[in-house]
Amino acid sequence: MTLPPRLRKLALTAHVIFSVGWLGAVVVFLALAVIGLTGSDAQTVRGAYLVMEPAAWFVLVPLALASLLTGIVQALGTTWGLFRHYWVLFKLLIGVLVTIILLIYMQTFLAMAGVAADPGADLAAVRNASPMIHAVLALLVLLVATVLAVYKPRGVTRYGWRKQHEKRAALAT
Repeated sequence: MTLPPRLRKLALTAHVIFSVGWLGAVVVFLALAVIGLTGSDAQTVRGAYLVMEPAAWFVLVPLALASLLTGIVQALGTTWGLFRHYWVLFKLLIGVLVTIILLIYMQTFLAMAGVAADPGADLAAVRNASPMIHAVLALLVLLVATVLAVYKPRGVTRYGWRKQHEKRAALAT
């Protein structure tokens, strides 16, 4: 099923907005992680880790889910399909895996916020490189998804190949 042009453009616009928002939010989390690791002011360091968990629930998770959902709508509503081309399939896998990892990682954000909220905790115990590592990896993976979306490398899956031949056979008769 192909979406009508206006609805297809709306779906594409929503997908681009949520995807770019997600990418931007990851960059902000990378900045927070760097501040947490390198900051010299104890309150700033603690604040960076305290803000990560609620901001992730209110920004990262909704953007990840919205990007994933609008990407699926976009794929299903266009001739690209969800399983016809490798680049679409890879983008889907990237979105699903990164979102699952994010949801699992939310427990880590909660634990780090607990340590940061304890005024008796040593600043060295508050600092944690994990958010920076995860943000860098997420940024790289999301950039790969962006490159796939822009360049759309050739390559049709077996399902896509079968669908193309079914369509050609139907047109020939």
